[in-house]
Formats: sequence, structure tokens, C-alpha cells
Amino acid sequence: MIIGPDDRRAYDMGPRFDVTFIHDDERSSVSEWWLEPGTQGPGFHQHPDDDLFFVLGGTMTFRLGDEEVDVGPGTFVRAPGGVLHDFENRGTERAGFLNVSVPGGFEGNMPGIAEWFKERDS
Repeated sequence: MIIGPDDRRAYDMGPRFDVTFIHDDERSSVSEWWLEPGTQGPGFHQHPDDDLFFVLGGTMTFRLGDEEVDVGPGTFVRAPGGVLHDFENRGTERAGFLNVSVPGGFEGNMPGIAEWFKERDS
């Protein structure tokens, strides 16, 4: 499978987020998230399966259970299944990451997630 840049799907998350799905099927999901400075993530949440993040730019704050860490480009973060986690851009520049979920199917949740973020930001 080869997915070109024109085959990606963007979601309107309001003015503080840019989210684009690169790939999503029942086996895996890959999305790119960019957050403006001072943007909070969704709050503590958990998934039954691991949630994987790879920081592309800026400085992201990740919380995994009781651990909190600020990380920059090139950093890989794994939130193990069942562990409460969150992310946030506390920095002064735009920050982003790739998110990988296995199994996939995450994109089906995006209309509701996008609406939640837009309502929270208004």
C-alpha cells in the first residue's frame, strides 16, 4: 500500500489543532497532529491497546500515569494499553507528532472528537 499526500484526510478541530489521517483500517491507524502554543490535549484518557507517538517538531508534554515529561523532535513515546495518558503543547512554538494506533479504526471516532475540541475552544 502506498498513500500519497493527496490521499490524506484533514479534520477541522478548531483554530488550535491540525489533524490529518494518513492511514486507517482495521489493522492500524496513522495520523499527524499539530498543536498551536499553549494548546491542551484531550485530558487523561486510556485505550485498551498501546498508543504510540513520534514527535515531529516543537516541544510536547506527555503525561503517562504519574510521569510527566517534555520532549522534542525525534522522541518516541509509548502509552501502554490501559495507562492513563495525555499530551499538551506548553511551548511557545507549534508542536506536532505522528500517532500510531494498533489495531486501527481510530478515524471513525474523529467526527465526534473534532466537534468536542471545537466546542471546548469556543
